[in-house]
Amino acid sequence: MQPVGPPGFPQGPQAPFMAPAAKAYNGVDGYAAGAACVPGGMPLGVPPPKMGAPPGPYMGPPQPQQPAPHMPQPPLQHPHQQQLPVHHPQQPPPLHQHAQHMHQQPPQLQQPPVQQQQQPPPQFQQHQPGPPPKGMPLQPGQFVPRQVTPQESAPPGIPRAPGQALPPPGHGPPMAATPDQQLSNQMGNLQLSRRPPQPMGPRQPFTSQQPYPYPPPPGAAPPPTQFYGPGGVPPQGTQANGPGSLGPPPGPGYVGPAAPPMPASHPTMPAPAQQQQRKLDPDQMPSPIQVIEDDRKAHGGPFYTNKRGQVPPLVTTDFIVHDEGICSPRFMRSTIYSVPCTPEMLRQTALPFALCISPFARQAPGESALPLSDFGEDGPVRCNRCKAYMCPLMQFIDGGRRFQCVFCKATTEVPPSYFAHLDHLGQRSDKFQRPELCLGSYEIVATKEYCKNSVFPQPPAFLFLLDVSYNSIRNGLVHIFCSHIQTILQELPRSEGESESKVRVGFITYSSVVHFYNLKASLAQPQMLVVPDVHDMFVPLLDGCLVSVQEASSLIDSLLEQIPVIFGETRETETVLGAAIQAGVEALKAAECSGKLFVMHTSLPIADAPGKLKNRDDRKLLGTDKEKSVLTPQSPFYNQLGQECVAAGCCVDLFLFHNAYVDVATVGQVAKMTGGQVYKYTYFQSTADKALVQRESNVQGLQEDVEGARFLEDLRRDISQPTAFDAVMRVRTSTGIRPTDFYGNYYMANTTDVELAAVDCNKCIAVEIKYDDKLSEEEGAFVQVALLYTTCGGQRRLRIHNLALATCSQMADMYRNCDLDTIVNFLSKQAVRQLLEQSPRQVRDSCVGRGAQMLAAYRKHCASPSSSGQLILPECMKLLPLYLNCMLKSDALAGGPELTTDDRSFAMLSLCSMDVASTVAYFYPRLLPLHDVDMDSVELPTALRCTAEKIREDGCYLLENGIHMFLWIGMAVDPDFLQNVFAQPVAARIDIDKTSLLELNTPISRRVRDIIARVRMERQRCMRLTLVRQGDKMELVFRQFLVEDRHGDLGPSYVDFLCHLHKEIRNLLS
Repeated sequence: MQPVGPPGFPQGPQAPFMAPAAKAYNGVDGYAAGAACVPGGMPLGVPPPKMGAPPGPYMGPPQPQQPAPHMPQPPLQHPHQQQLPVHHPQQPPPLHQHAQHMHQQPPQLQQPPVQQQQQPPPQFQQHQPGPPPKGMPLQPGQFVPRQVTPQESAPPGIPRAPGQALPPPGHGPPMAATPDQQLSNQMGNLQLSRRPPQPMGPRQPFTSQQPYPYPPPPGAAPPPTQFYGPGGVPPQGTQANGPGSLGPPPGPGYVGPAAPPMPASHPTMPAPAQQQQRKLDPDQMPSPIQVIEDDRKAHGGPFYTNKRGQVPPLVTTDFIVHDEGICSPRFMRSTIYSVPCTPEMLRQTALPFALCISPFARQAPGESALPLSDFGEDGPVRCNRCKAYMCPLMQFIDGGRRFQCVFCKATTEVPPSYFAHLDHLGQRSDKFQRPELCLGSYEIVATKEYCKNSVFPQPPAFLFLLDVSYNSIRNGLVHIFCSHIQTILQELPRSEGESESKVRVGFITYSSVVHFYNLKASLAQPQMLVVPDVHDMFVPLLDGCLVSVQEASSLIDSLLEQIPVIFGETRETETVLGAAIQAGVEALKAAECSGKLFVMHTSLPIADAPGKLKNRDDRKLLGTDKEKSVLTPQSPFYNQLGQECVAAGCCVDLFLFHNAYVDVATVGQVAKMTGGQVYKYTYFQSTADKALVQRESNVQGLQEDVEGARFLEDLRRDISQPTAFDAVMRVRTSTGIRPTDFYGNYYMANTTDVELAAVDCNKCIAVEIKYDDKLSEEEGAFVQVALLYTTCGGQRRLRIHNLALATCSQMADMYRNCDLDTIVNFLSKQAVRQLLEQSPRQVRDSCVGRGAQMLAAYRKHCASPSSSGQLILPECMKLLPLYLNCMLKSDALAGGPELTTDDRSFAMLSLCSMDVASTVAYFYPRLLPLHDVDMDSVELPTALRCTAEKIREDGCYLLENGIHMFLWIGMAVDPDFLQNVFAQPVAARIDIDKTSLLELNTPISRRVRDIIARVRMERQRCMRLTLVRQGDKMELVFRQFLVEDRHGDLGPSYVDFLCHLHKEIRNLLS
């Protein structure tokens, strides 16, 4: 059988096509492994798409190609103006040239001019198996090729050299340009202009900050980034740089020399005129990896919050916050830190003015915990008019007897018990003894007036609702839960300084009926009480449903041993869900406490009960104008149930273990409205049973049962993480602005109070701010977030966060002080909401149009006059095109035909509650090389750009985005590495069905497993490891996460999208 496949991949015998079976491929949740069902990838046996194919739905009608007239060089716009180079598209170089380019040392600064350099055309050598000839050392990245069998012979065309980078998706042989192809070549119309060549100075050491000088001088605007399109000619004196050449490294100011002529005899190298035009070099586009590294170098370490309008470090930077009057950016970030004085200026730029609030975010090691203030029975000091709480932004007047509110400008008398004299600077003498006067974040003990019915609350409780139908018994869920929950309960949250947790626990099981359990300590054995009438749910016992783990430990053990026996022979397949959640809410109401329900569910609730659903799954509707019909709730029942849960202070976390449609869009609403979370384990199968896992085992003992261990780790994190219960959040702003729209997992009964049955350290709520009036440039803008909540110990508290923003009258100041990470987080949540109301095309066009307007306004009002052929990006937003393209191609906003309806709904729900750091990783995954890690370092390896051009077949790479994790293994990896990590000498023998690595006693094995463990600990969920071998079916899924590349109909490549966005900007400017 003749093997076929994408160029650059090892070829093997053609696998017979297999449609996705009922059981998913051992890979990623929601991704089938059938080659024919992966969009953007290339099914084995199908040739890759032609170069120049339309990059996706963003492309407009083709424009006629016009020759670029010669333009004189404009004057220099900025001392640090950056210009990105272009290069000729050509076939991949041979192995030795590619290896030198990838591993070359920093070249010397001086070299002869371009005209004096003679570079011979690359010679394409036919690959011969066996070691290289004697006397010819291997080049960096080269290896001794393995023997190629007749069944593995490469297809005709360019011979694939070992160590060669993988071709980007859709990269095929050059062909005559089609009209659609001209979109990528429209940059040929751009007028090239460059600053005059500078005289060569003494040699300077190359630093990674040369491409983008960072940070700018104090008080200076960051230099814009300029792009130059194809078709231009570099000025005289431009120095070339290539493998083996001397001179400065190719950077944003470099324009490469003309490509040498290619051999005319090559069978796949026709040279149409259109392909000879210059094209943007993807490697010289703004790189998120470089931006992240530059920010780490510039802002890593201490960060002092003592300046109004100070832009914080990126979320990917490790920094230690020193609170000096403004809250940590971990708790609250703004999209802009210099707020325009007028709404007209903000409207012209289309920049969003929004806040991303994580009131319970985890603090970094070394940061101080929030202090607690107690005002006694009088309660906290507040403004009489707007009810804002005392904070460092308040101004004391009249000798300290009154204070002026910074939010509403009203004056309030200081209570006698709170009075203190002022010093010569007008500051209170006890300023540094009171947290509310010197810190941006702090907590206050609440009085009875802040409690329901003026009664202090009880400690919260946790209720575990376990589906005991036939599906739960068969997939091992019941066994693994009952075997390990007692161990996990040892990590119940406890108040600071307490040795035991005050959180009580209870258990409810259900199938078509609901079972309560009496665990009262005075009983000898637990008692089961059945409620068969699910239409009229009630709690059949007054005491014993919620108990202390310490007091009822023996009864809990006995119950967990009996549940698998009682339901082990059940044949009940129909389940309820709404009635079970109602039972949990009623139990918390009867105990007069708030709490959380952990619901483990396996199938679509089709039993005759409240919340009954029908199967409406239709994957063909996804991506069409009718997709709203399957992405919105089919019944209002679960929304109403969520409101009842919020009123009772009951949060719902939903764990779904399904192998068929379960309607996440509908059942997930109860978790979304209560501040909860949805966890999804598609095709869950735990090997844990009573013979394999005994009661004395622990989570670490589940080495083979990876699926079960992943669920238990998620459950353990959910139970032990910092959480606020029965919370209400209010956002107050200074005069002239106000909060309007909110995005996240919450419920609002009015226009001001955000009700959260629970909020944990991973939840983020985005708030859009709008204008009521003009702002004063001298006074600034201020925000105060107050969260009233119950601790895990039952204490009612207030958590206060204060933020001070600067105001500006110049548009350049606004662009200089914006936070792109926060902008992307807000825009993505806004787009998810719009998808439920508009068509996908409308949402995409709206996002692209808004992004173009942001950049066009900067070009029009902030940049110096220049040729329209230049794309100028503000320094703080130079990655906006990249993130915008990644966002529009993500599973949450687009998804491909391989995603099910539940997968799409799950992605949308997950994105709604993500914090800023999670969205950055979700849209631009992290790609880590493992084959050449530094064994002497304890840090993670430096990430690579997410493109197939960075992946080599002699490498091994870890890719993760916070939801999915892949380990890609090239077919030419060093056998020693494979033996030490996978216990196999060749990649073909590795069992890719495994989802964990062997615990080998080798240094490289320990290092790789440590990297994987550290990455998992950084993320909110325990990601399943999917092994992907080069050339296998799952590689097509893996390639979809290489977000800089093009993936069929899912969206264009980074470069193509940048060209399209530039076209939109030019249309707006014209």
